[in-house]
Amino acid sequence: MTNIDEVFHFLTEQGQSPRILGDSYITLELMGHRLDREVERLYNVACSKRLEGKDITQYIDDHVEMANVLKTTMSHFDGGYVMCGLTGSGEMFAVRDPWGIRPAYYYQDEEIVVVASERPVIQTTFNLKKEDIKELGAGQSLIVKKNGKSSLEQILTAQKLSSCSFERIYFSRGSDYDIYQERKRLGEQLTPAIMQAIEGDIAHTVFSYIPNTAEVAFYGMTDGLRRLNHEVRIEKVVWKDIKLRTFITEGTERNDLAAHVYDITYGSVLPYEDNLVIIDDSIVRGTTLKESIFKILDRLHPKKIVMVSSSPQIRYPDYYGIDMSRLEELCAFRAAISLIKERNIQRLIAQTYQACKTEPMTKNHVRAIYAPFTVDEINRKIVEMLCPKDMQTPIELVYQSINGLHKACPNHPGDWYFTGHYPTAGGIRMVNQAFVNYVEKVLKLQL
Repeated sequence: MTNIDEVFHFLTEQGQSPRILGDSYITLELMGHRLDREVERLYNVACSKRLEGKDITQYIDDHVEMANVLKTTMSHFDGGYVMCGLTGSGEMFAVRDPWGIRPAYYYQDEEIVVVASERPVIQTTFNLKKEDIKELGAGQSLIVKKNGKSSLEQILTAQKLSSCSFERIYFSRGSDYDIYQERKRLGEQLTPAIMQAIEGDIAHTVFSYIPNTAEVAFYGMTDGLRRLNHEVRIEKVVWKDIKLRTFITEGTERNDLAAHVYDITYGSVLPYEDNLVIIDDSIVRGTTLKESIFKILDRLHPKKIVMVSSSPQIRYPDYYGIDMSRLEELCAFRAAISLIKERNIQRLIAQTYQACKTEPMTKNHVRAIYAPFTVDEINRKIVEMLCPKDMQTPIELVYQSINGLHKACPNHPGDWYFTGHYPTAGGIRMVNQAFVNYVEKVLKLQL
């Protein structure tokens, strides 16, 4: 949720006294408040029917309309979510945000109703075909009454579809039928840029990937090369020794972890003769590349390392449930700031800061920081920043294009990580505030 502060103030104006300022807590407070209003409505109806005592309680339990509760609750929130709940009277629900940012799948028959964020979990558990499983619509809720009857209710008007593309690239299970094909397309579409980076020298190039989430994109990349009638040399060059994602680890702990996660296969590359092409699903902070991967790959002494990302440059934080909230953590942003300083156009930082302060809701003003530079210019600066000291092997970065992303994932147009086009007003406000925080707390300037 991007507007918890506003919901907190709304609750206090209703006479509520929430004690914790957090998504889950505030949501429960508001939903509990609206559920109380639904109970009051039914109490009045029961009294009008001259019911008394436990008959009133039974009437309320039998007639609670969760759709009413959800409609008067969820309209207050700005964000990406799939929210599930169970009331004391036995009513169950799952509701998806009106932009369809976060994924939700469901299956129901005469015996069960199940909801999950990923389709393969339901398929495997209940041995189903993918066609048996439906996707919950944007702003839609699946409601199950205590008697077991279920229904779909449109809780909020569906907005412009903004299903998260980064879910498809990184977080979701690659075993999903559609996601598997999408990740392969992401890899295949990179083959022309890779061929350019290695100057067409397939005979002296080894292809590999960063385990584990880039494996499917790697298959697509090698398929694309084979379709060009090239014999592809494949090796498992990089090994991941512990099953832990440094992407979601905090601060200095992440740096220490990144230095010890990976190892290499010695002898997999012919020293000083072979290029080495390594594909990863994304390059977010660059911590793992700098602290571990580039250092150990340099020990193989390849002629050149081509680091490939199956996603475009990640330029903006996420505010809809993924751990990317600070601009300064993103290597693409740090590269743009470095270029601004090199070219002595710091006035752009001041102008962007003022726009973010005075007009935080109109548009994403942070996009102006990237405007003077090409993708290749930022790529070269990222390489310069992430290249460890004393590294001998030259490095080149190859990123997925925005057009390539949408071609590979046509039904998931949410691309704010890469373009800055946030689907909600709250996302726009928060990225502008993130830039203000960066200037004031990191640069320590008051412009």
